[in-house]
Amino acid sequence: MADAPIYVHAGAHRTGTTSFQMCLHENRLVLQARGWTPAYPGRDGIKSGKLALRLPTGTRIDPVGAAAKARRTLDPYRTSRPVILSEENILGRMFHFMQGKFYPFAEARCSALRAAWDGPIAHVLLVVRPYEQLFVSAFRKRAEDNPMPDFAEVRDSYLNIDRGWPELAASIRDILRPEAMTVLPYASRGSSLNLLHTLAPGLDMSGLIEPGQIANKSATDAALETLQARYRTGRDLSRADWKSVIERHAANTKPRNFAAFTDKEQADLSARYASDLKQMEWMPAINVA
Repeated sequence: MADAPIYVHAGAHRTGTTSFQMCLHENRLVLQARGWTPAYPGRDGIKSGKLALRLPTGTRIDPVGAAAKARRTLDPYRTSRPVILSEENILGRMFHFMQGKFYPFAEARCSALRAAWDGPIAHVLLVVRPYEQLFVSAFRKRAEDNPMPDFAEVRDSYLNIDRGWPELAASIRDILRPEAMTVLPYASRGSSLNLLHTLAPGLDMSGLIEPGQIANKSATDAALETLQARYRTGRDLSRADWKSVIERHAANTKPRNFAAFTDKEQADLSARYASDLKQMEWMPAINVA
């Protein structure tokens, strides 16, 4: 029996993906009762998340082996029921932004996913965010858990990134070959239930609930400076110590330019994003919602 249709929410990072996965968690029993199979990872305390999608990264990739790993990950979801799959890491890691590379392994990862699923990919949904917001948010998020260079040291890599959303969207479309593909600007994202309806328009939305938990709340500049001071001395933090730093500085919301572009740089990145959205509107088989 061929695999059932799959509806893929491919992120991207820093666009409310965790909130959407919390929505799938909160509504999982209703979705299952209505004949759907939700698939999502267990990050950020989402205990029901079991998806651990194995996709390739690096410069030496065995496409056959990569497809086999992805196939094993998806085996539990091979039923006659359509699947709603949400995974921001389909595209790869945000770390590469600091190297001037925009999801450099997305093509290999999408190829492994396409080879791992025998049925149709009914819909791919990609939420895109303005570059100036995405890069700053990605830098800040990584700084919560890792020693980082000063933002000024990687600023040029962001400003001269090798490609952007149109090239990425075209690769996703061409490799995954979905029956439909939607690119949704972050500003138009709306609620997680709105995102779910956009991804699976045939789903009965009655009785579904919006998650109340606020996920992935970012640390303040003051907290990030404190964390970086500790990381740079080689000190490891327990999760309890980490939480203590975040909570102790939560009320200190005054900006301290921990990660920021100049006004001109923001304007240039904003103009590029607007141009790229317009370009995607003209791309075949991609709907910009």
